[in-house]
Amino acid sequence: MEEKESLLRVENLRQYFNRGSFRALDGVSFDIKKGEVFSIVGESGCGKTTTGRAIIKLYNITGGKIFFNGKLISVGKLDFEKNIQQAKSDFAAKKINKSECAKIISEQKKIYREKLGEAKKIKRDELTKMQMIFQDPVTSLDPRMTVREIIAEGLRIRGVRDKKEIEQKVSDVLKRVGLVPEYADRYPHEFSGGQRQRIGIARAIIMEPELIIADEPVSALDVSIKAQVTNLLNDLRHDMGLTVLFISHDLSVVKYFSDRIAVMYFGKIVELASSQELFENPLHPYTKSLLSAIPLPDPDYERSRKRIVYNPSPEDRELPLVEVRSGHWARVRV
Repeated sequence: MEEKESLLRVENLRQYFNRGSFRALDGVSFDIKKGEVFSIVGESGCGKTTTGRAIIKLYNITGGKIFFNGKLISVGKLDFEKNIQQAKSDFAAKKINKSECAKIISEQKKIYREKLGEAKKIKRDELTKMQMIFQDPVTSLDPRMTVREIIAEGLRIRGVRDKKEIEQKVSDVLKRVGLVPEYADRYPHEFSGGQRQRIGIARAIIMEPELIIADEPVSALDVSIKAQVTNLLNDLRHDMGLTVLFISHDLSVVKYFSDRIAVMYFGKIVELASSQELFENPLHPYTKSLLSAIPLPDPDYERSRKRIVYNPSPEDRELPLVEVRSGHWARVRV
């Protein structure tokens, strides 16, 4: 089969907070092919949402690079700072002279400025090809704006001023997500959680994006509504040719929806494989622990189901991510 082109590439992404004392992401790398559903799963606090927010530029990344459609859109300063510190250490240890140290520092600063300038040249229209669906359908919608204003906000930012065009596009997108056009004049508090999330989806797809970042879009919904919203995203993916980064803490939600799944733990990807491969042949003990926690509607199975507890050692966290099988990566001893 012909290899699909990468739409998004993340290289060694680092995101630190509190002046580097808290490492939310510590060396995350992956790529997403066009038309693919790529899921990131893991427990709360592992860095899933931070990854999505960093990609869509809600954060200035600490280190690493992010490419969208082959163009650099974000670059972190950390790697360049480390090279500068190494040069200073080498000078202090008399491994290099003062002139060589100054040259390295100057070069690293120049390369960083060039990369930062390259990332800043990306036009707003290109960045709007990435859209995000937020986790909480209540707080992600402005309560003082009507549904029409919420959905059309991106169009206005893009420069669309024709009221009839905006009206038609809002009406069409509401129908597309399973709502009626008459809802456009209402406010978010007049809707249920599932309807609010459909409004959030409408706000994203009206921009005709190439990449949708869905940050736990069904975690706040009832079980029956979860299925409806997941099926809606799946239908939109095929109808619009979307690429989806799906973030979830629940492996059972992403099992049949995803092409590939990355399992994240403590700011690092510990396993990455196709959906079928991950469920049939989990390699990392944390992945096995997550799979053992999935309940099934079978009383006999539930009586005998045993949870696998993962207690990582310091050595486990330093293991590199290696390709154990073709397309199956894991941080395990080989």
